[in-house]
Amino acid sequence: MAKNRLKYLFTVFYIAASLSGCRDEPLKINYELGIFPDSVMTLDGLNTSWDDYNMDIEAARINAMRQVVFSSNRKSSGGEFDLVSGTVGYMFGQTTGYFDLHSDMNADSFVDGLLSVFNTGADEFGPLRFFNSSNGLEYMAAATQTAGNGLDIVYTSYIPVYSQPPVFETPVPASLFNSSSDDAYLSLGTTGDTAWFCSDRGGNFDIYTTVRPWQLEMDEWFTSAPVTPAAVDSINTGSDEKCPFVRGRYMLFASDMAGGYGGFDLYCSVFRSGKWSSPFNLGSGINSSANEYRPVLGVDLLFENHFLIFSSDRSGGKGGYDLYFTGLTLPM
Repeated sequence: MAKNRLKYLFTVFYIAASLSGCRDEPLKINYELGIFPDSVMTLDGLNTSWDDYNMDIEAARINAMRQVVFSSNRKSSGGEFDLVSGTVGYMFGQTTGYFDLHSDMNADSFVDGLLSVFNTGADEFGPLRFFNSSNGLEYMAAATQTAGNGLDIVYTSYIPVYSQPPVFETPVPASLFNSSSDDAYLSLGTTGDTAWFCSDRGGNFDIYTTVRPWQLEMDEWFTSAPVTPAAVDSINTGSDEKCPFVRGRYMLFASDMAGGYGGFDLYCSVFRSGKWSSPFNLGSGINSSANEYRPVLGVDLLFENHFLIFSSDRSGGKGGYDLYFTGLTLPM
């Protein structure tokens, strides 16, 4: 893994040196901000011949390298799904518009310790990591398969210090969201006061939301008695709506509603005038005749558009579900 990273850094240096040549004058900046290409690119350093999907990305950007966590059944050769980690990185040339994407399964003792308390002999899906500014702790949630109760959302919290990994506590049920049905794919708004998740408690999978009472801290809210969440009626149909991911005013999700390109497609809804808009399909440049799942929308202030990471079992990958990356420009 270290050799791959050194090779990547050398390649970046070589390209930069080649572009600069022996000029005396500075290179002209033609692009003040980077642009994520709208072509779909495979994350080859993360994908295997098994199923690799349902990613979460670390919000902090450090030299355009991001820690990622996702579900994979590689460790059991196609058996249960565990959470695994890696990195995704990119670079953009302000002179030529050159874009390079890199991914790798880099070991990280902090993240490996965190994932070890989540992984069980059953399936783990839909990880979510977030920071709670009110208590200075980082949180991680995921959905885990439970005996007789389907998928339940569990979580733990910890001090986000990477130099000295803490002893991670065993995840506990986020009872607020759980029912006797499958409940999974937690997503939180920017302020952490609103939660979305999907559940088949109504017969098919729909997207639900609930708001945190102002007097409750995060842990009190998550472990409070189950409530009846509100269905997001402007999004839900008679088909399955799954894997919601909210960033800012955008909600992305997967659905097999009529009118798609085949299987599950990815859709987007925009929050306007106090409600979510009717969703629109992300189009044939992203969706295929196969299945697309768990869209995760990323942002980098040095780029003028968003990036999207998603999962698909389309042909052309390494096998099963693979992870893909593309740029995405969304309406205001």
